[in-house]
Amino acid sequence: MDIRIAQPEDAAGIRKVCAAGNRVTYAGLLPEKEIERVIAKFYNEARIREEIGNTNQDWNGWFVAVDEGEVLGAGGGGFTDDAVAEVYVLYMDPKRKYQGIGTKLLKAITEDQKSRGAKTQWVAVAKGNGMAIPFYEARGFEFQYEEPAYDMPEDSGHVSVRYMRHL
Repeated sequence: MDIRIAQPEDAAGIRKVCAAGNRVTYAGLLPEKEIERVIAKFYNEARIREEIGNTNQDWNGWFVAVDEGEVLGAGGGGFTDDAVAEVYVLYMDPKRKYQGIGTKLLKAITEDQKSRGAKTQWVAVAKGNGMAIPFYEARGFEFQYEEPAYDMPEDSGHVSVRYMRHL
């Protein structure tokens, strides 16, 4: 398995794993309509291609886990302040969870952010997300606070939990 910065030809594979991962992760946590809206907005191939080609300090780019030409996982992050990094997205092929793919992707994202000057790393996950919360806690992230979920209707009541670790 190869962990690397995504190339334009990875866009369809990124879309596929992020859409599948989103559906599995949020089933039972969010209404299906909201899951599909988020997938259409954030994980469409055109947007992903644009994000692959346009990286900066705010968006450091997509990282992918590829095995025999197939994208098995994808993730990315950026900076919210000079030394404050964020993991914005991290999904695996649901059939390939618990095989170390997420750990390897997080490590690649983290090493990239550290090389750019990150001293802390943050992540937001849906409250009740029984897959992501234990994953991040096992890697040294600690709960900080709750906030309204990003890009959800204001009256939805959906909450994100914010975690942080020192690098």
